[in-house]
Amino acid sequence: MGAWWWQDAPVEEVADVLACSYLARSRHPAADGAALRLVDRGLPMLEASLAATAAVREDLDARRAADRARQLLEPFADELRAAEAREHGVLLLHDEDPEAGTRLSLSHEASVTDTYASYQRHLHEQIHRLAEQGRFEDVIVVAGRPVVAVQDELRRLLHPHHPAVPARCLPGVDVVALGGLSESGKSTTGEYLRTRHGHDRLKIGHLIDTAAAHAGIRDPYALAPVVRAELLLDGLDRYTAAHHYLNRLTIESLHEYDVTAELRRMLGDQLSVVYVEATEELRMHRGTAGPEDVRVRDEVKRARGAERIRTIADRVIDNNGSRLALERRLDRIALDAVWPTAAPVATPVNTLGLPVPLEAFLTVLLERATGGSEPLIELLAVTGSGARGKYQHGWSDLDVFVIAEPDRTTELHQVLEGVRGELGQVKLGLTVLSLAECRAGAVTSRLLHVLALLGSGALQPQWVRPGLLLPAPRLADDVAASVKAGVQAAVEIRRQLLKGAPDLRALYKITALLAKVLLRFEGVERASDDEAPADLAALTGTDAALPAKVRDERPAACELARLVLAQWAQTMPPAHREAA
Repeated sequence: MGAWWWQDAPVEEVADVLACSYLARSRHPAADGAALRLVDRGLPMLEASLAATAAVREDLDARRAADRARQLLEPFADELRAAEAREHGVLLLHDEDPEAGTRLSLSHEASVTDTYASYQRHLHEQIHRLAEQGRFEDVIVVAGRPVVAVQDELRRLLHPHHPAVPARCLPGVDVVALGGLSESGKSTTGEYLRTRHGHDRLKIGHLIDTAAAHAGIRDPYALAPVVRAELLLDGLDRYTAAHHYLNRLTIESLHEYDVTAELRRMLGDQLSVVYVEATEELRMHRGTAGPEDVRVRDEVKRARGAERIRTIADRVIDNNGSRLALERRLDRIALDAVWPTAAPVATPVNTLGLPVPLEAFLTVLLERATGGSEPLIELLAVTGSGARGKYQHGWSDLDVFVIAEPDRTTELHQVLEGVRGELGQVKLGLTVLSLAECRAGAVTSRLLHVLALLGSGALQPQWVRPGLLLPAPRLADDVAASVKAGVQAAVEIRRQLLKGAPDLRALYKITALLAKVLLRFEGVERASDDEAPADLAALTGTDAALPAKVRDERPAACELARLVLAQWAQTMPPAHREAA
């Protein structure tokens, strides 16, 4: 074929054969019931191929080669125009630059002759010329993107014109693929991600078998690994199309190295390969059917390349420890995928408007905690009323949030002891977390809210280690966590009301917290303890003067607490007592 194309046949004969072949294909009827027919290389590619061929064989530049191709196709011009009008042309380009595209095309070849390399250079030049002339309805620049990303763009372009084309391909779906030897903890991992983080949990074998049955393939495991990867992707595509609300799922278990590598090429960053490992002794102990069963299953998996998957895994999880340690690692993986990171920008202490003694305390604290060769902390931020310019002497605490590693606790304690005298009678509400706890989401609802504020820039720290990146929890996670805070607040309000003499300050603060939670679900965000009860009272038609009295009058504080508690109770479903 190569000799005929490049040497033996006249260029006119090559043009006749190609044109007749293209036209015969265009006249071929679609399969019964087919709403759409996909063909490789549409009519514009005929002109580009002939122009590139003429350029190589007759030593023509791009313009003369294009003219020569049109001359060769002139006998078929009317039929070709009619056939092209029936096509919806989509051009896939390696790169916007023809030279870069040529290099990428040639890099895929096992061997390249000078003639073929010249042909590819001319072909890319001609294709780009046709694209600039508008001969294709759509142009997609692949630019090294994974298969799924290109497929998704293709579908978005075609679906409005051809409803038979699916609308999307795995849009925004993150896939966690679990690998590891027998009894390493893959099932435990998949189940935890399902129950704790909302991942759908799918079996790879089921996805492949389902896709194979749909394609009429009797034995998919007799086919090449790339085909099994394509079937797996097809199964995922069909599943997510039927469950359009999904955005994360797990697939298990990865046994074949080659299939995993192909899957990574197809999914790109949408795939995260997690390899779970444990010692052989521990895995033998976990096996319910005995050590020999584990050995046999391991042999099969090793033969398929299961152990090699570790070398291309995004995360390797050591599952030799406790269940809790495994879950914290999985929390980190799940949250890394959904929580962006933010680089907080510090603002000076003297911008907070705090009383002079408190400003002096914070200034000295920061000097001693960060002034050495190695800072003791990663971040310090004043929170609460002190951060909002609402600090009230005699009523407010000084709330401070610090990120520091656990091994710094003793030194940090010594620093605090040296400056605590600056506080006077002010209560210091100091919270210290490690960066690992922040990233794993091992925080209370209040601290998750602090992280969300820091991530959004609504709260600025007074000091931050250069280059520090913090997880920025999503609003949805912040709201969900606030419900738990509401539960705790409701319990504490009742505890205070049942006292003979409620602690006025404690009752006020916990009432304000529950009011904030209730307002969030009315679309109202309130950071101030003063504003939240007043807004909730206004929503319920309560006397507007009541919130102003609660700081000083215990009866008013109790009345407002009962009001807020009643609003909380109204959100609960009725509890019907059943007879024994």
